[in-house]
Amino acid sequence: MADIHVEEFYKDVAVALIQLYSVFPRRTNLFVEDIAGPDEPDEFGLHSPRHMACFGALLWLEEEGLLRYVDTIRQDALDQAVLTQKAFVRLSAPAPRSLVAALDASAPDDSLPRSVQRDLSSYVHLIRSAIKSGSSDRISLAIQSTFFADSLADQLH
Repeated sequence: MADIHVEEFYKDVAVALIQLYSVFPRRTNLFVEDIAGPDEPDEFGLHSPRHMACFGALLWLEEEGLLRYVDTIRQDALDQAVLTQKAFVRLSAPAPRSLVAALDASAPDDSLPRSVQRDLSSYVHLIRSAIKSGSSDRISLAIQSTFFADSLADQLH
């Protein structure tokens, strides 16, 4: 089992990417509270560590080239965020059949039209399905396999 902050990181990343994918290519404001839940700043106006961890995850996504944004809205949101080409292509790509079968009980069968099979085997579908399941393990595996599979494969060879 991973550290709780790492599991929360994977969930924050998953939710943010799905939000951006669902409106792509339109720019949108990405609010921390929509991802991590409500937050009440303390008497000094400081956000909770959970809120700041989510905000940090959003900034990390930009640093890693997965999203762009125009500005931050305090520490509450990213203004006019959009997926990068790299993230959009990866989320839209088909995942390996073995991964789809391992992560998604509703994996496409051969009786479905090819277009439906493609949609149900995409990385974005795996992430949506993992979020819907509420399983931290599935969310972590879906994000790891979507964005870290190439670097993990390179390390193994």
